[in-house]
Amino acid sequence: MAKNRFAPKQLNELMGKWSNKMVSYSEKSQAMSQWQSCLEKAVGPVLIKKCRIGNYRDGTLVIEAASATLATRLNFLKMDILSQFRASGMFECAQVKIVTNPEAQQRLTPKKENKTINDETHERRSMSEQTGLQLIELANNAPASLQAKLLKLASHAQKK
Repeated sequence: MAKNRFAPKQLNELMGKWSNKMVSYSEKSQAMSQWQSCLEKAVGPVLIKKCRIGNYRDGTLVIEAASATLATRLNFLKMDILSQFRASGMFECAQVKIVTNPEAQQRLTPKKENKTINDETHERRSMSEQTGLQLIELANNAPASLQAKLLKLASHAQKK
């Protein structure tokens, strides 16, 4: 009888396949972080903020640049980058390829969390009494529909 490919599989059967991939992924990740630090030595602290290591395969190091102008600048530094990588022990690195990837910049910068407005922020953003008086004067000469809104806004003025 043929084996049903849709039949549930044992967990240890699945984990055996995953473990090799996970080990390979972690090794590549560690190597890429080492290459990134080597790239930082080659291009300096200013340019490293706008580029990153994309891949390394068959002796070709791929560097992702955030813009075309940066890619042009990195093309001028190719030989310096190649020399730095060879000096750090990557003798098999024969070529440096620069590609433009605008998403490289987004991946390099840590994401900022959305900050909620708290009570302290509201206290600092209060309206002065003088602004409230100016809104009342403006409301005196405004149409009725706008007058009600300006007066409501002026009521938020801070009274000392």
